Amino acid sequence: MERKPIKILSAKQISIQAPLSEEWMDNPLNYSEDYVRAVDPDFKQFISAGDARRMGKLLKRALATSLSALQEGGIDNPDAIITGTGFGSIENTELFLDALVREGEQLLKPTQFMQSTHNTASSLIGIHTHCHGYNSTYSQKGFSFDSALYDAWMQFRIGRIRSALVGSHDEMSPVFSGFVRKAGHVKEGEICSEAAVSVLLAESGDAYCTLDGVRLVDTPSADDLKAIVAEFTASGIDAVMTGRSGNSENDSWYGFLDSFLPGIPQLLYKPLFGVNFSSSATGFYAAACCMRDGRVPSVLSVSGKPVECSKGILVVNVVEGRHYSFSLLKPVCGR
Repeated sequence: MERKPIKILSAKQISIQAPLSEEWMDNPLNYSEDYVRAVDPDFKQFISAGDARRMGKLLKRALATSLSALQEGGIDNPDAIITGTGFGSIENTELFLDALVREGEQLLKPTQFMQSTHNTASSLIGIHTHCHGYNSTYSQKGFSFDSALYDAWMQFRIGRIRSALVGSHDEMSPVFSGFVRKAGHVKEGEICSEAAVSVLLAESGDAYCTLDGVRLVDTPSADDLKAIVAEFTASGIDAVMTGRSGNSENDSWYGFLDSFLPGIPQLLYKPLFGVNFSSSATGFYAAACCMRDGRVPSVLSVSGKPVECSKGILVVNVVEGRHYSFSLLKPVCGR
């Protein structure tokens, strides 16, 4: 049986750029700080005041991006909700632990504990959308979104689903951002940030582009990487979206692209969206927006020049120099 193409119907973000919009493509917000919190939209259009009081920032952002993506994509009830998050709701975790220390395990608020768990966002989205199908959460640090996307890809390919809402959501409190830097997850020269991204995939509907392939590989050899890159670029691509950030250690992990894809424009999203455990989701989102518009704005291009998109974009993410993901976005046929 012929496989139907997997289409990207919509993609939405809340980050350190203007929320739920693509203003960043032509008028990006620029930062000189090393720690920046996300720019939040008016949540009243998505969440009632009563519900909002009981939710932390991560949950409100996850719900806002998800509902926006579903509305634009024209799907009310997706077959699957698959979410990635590095550490879940950090602020609720901190509030619960602070209360635990102060109160000596007495009079603790259960809401803070319940909302601190990693799968809360995926569950909340399922409740609000009345989606009783496949619901899963991946928590693998900076590889969380990649794992969620690969799960969705496999569910489509084995015929279990025809639509999926895939997202990744992470917040960064002032205290936790310090721990993250000390642990080396955010390096010198990188902006420590927050992000919430939701992407709607389906087999039918008006689409930004198609998702032609997803591949995850751990500690590959140079020959493995060369074979994978050759496979994903056999039909031609316009550019490769990389996770280069300006830090020499991080950027060295992407050196294989210089050798295997000489002359192919490289794109950077981390200088715009910062670094967090959902960073790869912002890169995927940015690539989808470029494919939708048929252009790469100069703010993403290493050369500082815009790039036309007519063949496709390869999105590459490398975590800790060991975990590699590849996602290929191609234009919709006839568009």
